[in-house]
Amino acid sequence: MSDIDRAALTNAALMYVHYCEREGCQGWGSWGNTPSPAVATRWWCFEHFPHKSNEQEQALKRKLEAAERGDMAQ
Repeated sequence: MSDIDRAALTNAALMYVHYCEREGCQGWGSWGNTPSPAVATRWWCFEHFPHKSNEQEQALKRKLEAAERGDMAQ
């Protein structure tokens, strides 16, 4: 198949913008969750995502503590 035989791309790809569900948070909602395909997905930033594992919770806690001390978190 050649590019000559294809139709031209007429519309740009759509970008979906999700913000955190937490009221007052303007963070990017990159963590989504839904109980089933029939239910709309809810989106949270990582800090407010309610379904984190214990390891993720501990890493976030260390990051926030380092930020309070002024340390550079890697």
